[in-house]
Amino acid sequence: MARGLYHQAVARVVAVFTGGTISMRASDAGNVPVLRGEELLASVEGLTSVAEVEPIDWGLVSASHLTFAQVLDIGRILADALARPDIDGAVVVQGTDAIEETAFAWDLLPLGDKPVVVVGAMRSASQEAYDGPENLRNAVAVAACADLVGCGVVVAMAGEIHGADDVRKTHTHAHATFQSPNVGSLGLVADGRVVALRRRTPVRLGVIPGAAALPVPVLEVVLDHAPMLAEADPAGVVIAAAGGGNTPPAYLDLARPLIGRGVPVVLTTRCPSGRPLPGYGFPGGSSQWWEAGALFSGTLGALKARMVVALGRGAGLSAGELADLLVPFGGGASGGASGGAGVSLG
Repeated sequence: MARGLYHQAVARVVAVFTGGTISMRASDAGNVPVLRGEELLASVEGLTSVAEVEPIDWGLVSASHLTFAQVLDIGRILADALARPDIDGAVVVQGTDAIEETAFAWDLLPLGDKPVVVVGAMRSASQEAYDGPENLRNAVAVAACADLVGCGVVVAMAGEIHGADDVRKTHTHAHATFQSPNVGSLGLVADGRVVALRRRTPVRLGVIPGAAALPVPVLEVVLDHAPMLAEADPAGVVIAAAGGGNTPPAYLDLARPLIGRGVPVVLTTRCPSGRPLPGYGFPGGSSQWWEAGALFSGTLGALKARMVVALGRGAGLSAGELADLLVPFGGGASGGASGGAGVSLG
């Protein structure tokens, strides 16, 4: 059990430093990552009163450059650290460009109940209003908070705490870019103090995959466009449909043979919130996708649905088992591995 549950004076948190804007300073070429973990920790005033932090310098990688292999490597580092009885929680420090993907990837892994917090910054250390030190201090406080035990991976940015399953980056440069459009934030954090507003239960795989199953292309519906699939044998496909799950007929024509071969095809929506639901019966309508055997994503957008397929297939799950995995998000399929997975219209 985490030491924080015994209310010891100071918790112990592992912080994995991976790069990103929070680690950057200006150069002639623009902002570049240069600050390592010890330097970033030294910039945070009063951190020792929040928790004892053990830094792990994983690298200086821009988030837009991260690969599935690297994300899984960090996941294994987290699993090893969190298995230690002297560790109360973990923080991953990274670039914000891919946080909504990486945080959900780690949320799907069997990392136990200790808090895992993903954090970054929207300004570099050379810019005015550099938010790195405050965000890092607050992230450590969240990772040390017993109220977040069992809530899965969260993102702590700009004083708010968001569940990995719903969080989205909604603005290119705003400090408060991260929002949870479907269910709202989990809590607030300021000056190292955490206020938990609600709880969540993560959906997890049974194992950490040795590798992600790829490719999993995302095909987004746009006006008057014929879909094309470059990969002859994809591990899965995600369709970002219009509105409540509707597409031109050509998208469904492309998907039917894949579904027939057992390839998981996940239908989501290009809308920033909400979920696809059966209900439209015209060619390419959501009801036709449902009847064809597509997996409905629930409130997971295309990026997170792709993560479910890539990591789920990598862990050996069938299309039907993936459907069952989507049920807690309000998705599923007309028949899952248990024979009863499906979307509730309520």
